[in-house]
Amino acid sequence: MKKEDLRIVFMGTPEFAVETLKALVENDYNVVAVVTQPDKPVGRHQTEMQPSAVKQYALEHGLPVLQPEKMKDPQFVEQLRAYHANLQVVVAFRMLPEVVWAMPEYGTFNVHAALLPQYRGAAPINWAVINGETQTGVTTFFLDHDIDTGRIIMKKLFDIPDDADVEYVYEGLMHLGAEICLETIKMIIITDGHPESMPQENYNDLKPAPKIFKETCEINWKQSAKQVYDFVRGLSPYPGAWTTLVSPEGKETVLKIYKTTKTGQDCRVETGSLRMEGKQLQVAAGDQWLQLEELQLAGKKRMPVRDFLNGMKDLELYHIK
Repeated sequence: MKKEDLRIVFMGTPEFAVETLKALVENDYNVVAVVTQPDKPVGRHQTEMQPSAVKQYALEHGLPVLQPEKMKDPQFVEQLRAYHANLQVVVAFRMLPEVVWAMPEYGTFNVHAALLPQYRGAAPINWAVINGETQTGVTTFFLDHDIDTGRIIMKKLFDIPDDADVEYVYEGLMHLGAEICLETIKMIIITDGHPESMPQENYNDLKPAPKIFKETCEINWKQSAKQVYDFVRGLSPYPGAWTTLVSPEGKETVLKIYKTTKTGQDCRVETGSLRMEGKQLQVAAGDQWLQLEELQLAGKKRMPVRDFLNGMKDLELYHIK
């Protein structure tokens, strides 16, 4: 098949997926339709409807948009079938039923932001940083019945610096994902829809990447300073790691922490204890002191710790739990 004969349906929702859709459009691939999540209510009264980032890009470029509530809805399935796609490309979207992923003659492949089979799940970028990985990447694979388990087509590696937060890795993988998508499609065209692919191996030490919730983001100060350091950067800037600041009177306030620095200094005090070092604020983790750099008190703006200290008195009498 020639490039100009290939009909692609793209499926995705967040900003991460836009970069890949943009690459397809700018490289003159025939994207015949875009499937994305329904608009979401936003605002104080939930009266405004906000389209996904993918929908906004698609409409700006005149691409037809489908927004099914349920992927098995017969009306949606028929709409999708009417586009006669040869291939479907999925980036950061929901799980698809077989009636959808098996529809095109060349199948459906997914761009996943991890080196499968490691980090299957909804939040692979966060968990790779949280777990202190020094390398991650992107993988393309054909969809099958189970989530993130299909035959692997291609991988690309991405290094994670020790001081990188999840935003840095997100940006890097977003662009790398677009690159691997284009390379995968070229391979599919060259092989007439039958690129070499490998089944995923199931190791005993596979690390999952489940969806992250508010309770997931609470810091455990009994962990080592390195673990807390990685945890904070793995959730920065969004959704943000948090802890509870307790005043001498026992008043509790949520404190989000966006950046820390490892001091390398051992501590033998109760975890969560605070100490002042000039204009620096440190917290006792399980083995060493960890220095706070950027934080946000509930109801306040995100700020450097120096500004935070200017507005706090008797901070040595507080503790973190």
